[in-house]
Amino acid sequence: MQENRQEIASWEEVERLVSHLLPQLETEFDLIIAVSPSGLVPSGLLASAMGLENILTAQVEFLPTSDEDTSKLFSWPNILYFPEQEQLEGQNVLVVNNAWGAGRTTRAVQKRVDASGGAAYTCVLHFNPYRNLLKCEPDYYGAITDAYIIYPWEIDRGGPERVLLGNEG
Repeated sequence: MQENRQEIASWEEVERLVSHLLPQLETEFDLIIAVSPSGLVPSGLLASAMGLENILTAQVEFLPTSDEDTSKLFSWPNILYFPEQEQLEGQNVLVVNNAWGAGRTTRAVQKRVDASGGAAYTCVLHFNPYRNLLKCEPDYYGAITDAYIIYPWEIDRGGPERVLLGNEG
């Protein structure tokens, strides 16, 4: 595995990944929670393909740390915004993000849905098992990768330089 390898995903690849995910989704979902901002586009694409109109968002962030702070890999994210418990209780919820690297962001949202009385399933376009810090993996994923993926909606908003700078790249 090459360290810090990056790939730019095309819109065509994203469409193929969504098409690959759809037959995997055997559960009938009541709603999607999009992990904001990275899961908004994949959530919209999946919801449209599934005919699912109920999409909620969860906003998650990590506290800023210095580059020398290796403990940042073991920190758990803060949930800044999350749907009300009444919206999730008794619901089958698909938690969607663009990628599962370390896994902490998507997993934090999944655990919060479970704690709210919903049944949460995780779904990402790309799963990186080489960066995964957890003893679990996403329930559904479109592809396995060892690269940091730059998505087309990130490029359209200022180019790869902005994306890489914004992600400490």
